Amino acid sequence: MSMIKNKMSTAYRVAQEMIKDKLKDVDEDMAAEFEELGQSEVIVSKGVHDYIEQVFNGIGLKHNLINPQQFEKIDLDPDKIIFINCPGNVTSKGLRNLVTFVEKGGFLFTTDWALRHVIEPGFPGYIKYNNRPTNDEVVRVDILAEEDPFLQSLIGPNDDPQWWLEGSSYPIEILNHKEVDILIKSKEIEKKYGESAVFVTFDYGKGKIYHMISHFYLQRAETRTARHAKSGAEYAYEKLNMDEYREEKYKNMGIDDANLSDVEAAYSSSSMMNKILWDKRKMAEMEREDEKD
Repeated sequence: MSMIKNKMSTAYRVAQEMIKDKLKDVDEDMAAEFEELGQSEVIVSKGVHDYIEQVFNGIGLKHNLINPQQFEKIDLDPDKIIFINCPGNVTSKGLRNLVTFVEKGGFLFTTDWALRHVIEPGFPGYIKYNNRPTNDEVVRVDILAEEDPFLQSLIGPNDDPQWWLEGSSYPIEILNHKEVDILIKSKEIEKKYGESAVFVTFDYGKGKIYHMISHFYLQRAETRTARHAKSGAEYAYEKLNMDEYREEKYKNMGIDDANLSDVEAAYSSSSMMNKILWDKRKMAEMEREDEKD
């Protein structure tokens, strides 16, 4: 398992660098703004099954790691983003503080079992667990990027990303179809467990909720096709305008130690994480413009 974790850690580091280079290829202004996302104000709540902080450590994103019980004691600044690892066992007072945080403009990201522990009791009427737990498996997913300029810059028609479902992951049933947007869906999950949503978002007060099935830190992928079995470097050539400098850079980062499916899965999930940081930045810019007016 440690070898698999090391391989996926490498995949995440490579994926984050690829996202930077992809933006440079398609939109230099967006790429320049993206470089500033590393200064985002991020809080991560420790979990038992998910380890978002490992991804942040690998890509150099500054964050404050806390225990979930601390939410009842600390002041939550709505200018920040909070990531809650599964299972999301916060206290009732901590949950009330999280609700107020979002109402005032904070962004909250949760994974898997936090659907039942945080989202259902704190933000009812939008999504819920459908009571059909998953098996441990890897499924194909579709990223819905058509109406999102940031994701459109990163995700292409040839991408074939996968998503790891840990055993007993919680499928997402959408209750409010008008307010909840699906960012990632899976026909395989729908066929097996009755719901297609993988990653969803909705507005709440002045803030936003993001929730995903299973875990942000994808601990494995699968080589389902001959393409997936290729070297991670092949994915870089698919996505980027490669030259000798980039080829050497990614080689030194260990891209050949991961296969294409690993890097593609990490690239897809990292794109969604960066979308959250990007959305928060854009919201802050709009608020500053409104204050000027």
